[in-house]
Amino acid sequence: MNRPSLYEFAGGEEAFLALAAATHERCLQDPELNHPFSHHVSPRHTENLAAYWAEVLGGPPSYSQGLGGHSGMLTIHAGEGAPEDMGTRFAACFIQAMDDAQLPADLEFRHAMRAYIEWATGEVNAVAPAGTRIEPDLPMPRWSWDGLQKTP
Repeated sequence: MNRPSLYEFAGGEEAFLALAAATHERCLQDPELNHPFSHHVSPRHTENLAAYWAEVLGGPPSYSQGLGGHSGMLTIHAGEGAPEDMGTRFAACFIQAMDDAQLPADLEFRHAMRAYIEWATGEVNAVAPAGTRIEPDLPMPRWSWDGLQKTP
């Protein structure tokens, strides 16, 4: 069986814009995440976040083409420091935001999305310590129903 990408299954660009907006709103309501999400983000944060997630989850390469790809995203977070539970809190906001954005309730889809965000927050937390440097031109991760895909 040939399944659509997670991006397509979720509903494409509009679904990811809704997910990014809902996640951002939930982060603003979180006492630990409020400060970084209200003070340290680009005016286009929601659109950029949606483009990143969309690309990783099977959508168009917009983030790589205009915003520096995976290295660009990691550079934004590198050396920023983070409370130990920041990734867990962010993942919780993302998971709840899937309902807010009315993404499909399909259990397999939700499991794949949860696994992705838990992996992704771990990766971002790993670059949070002061002095972390990011290699240029890192390959964009690709996540599918089966998890992280190996690059050829």
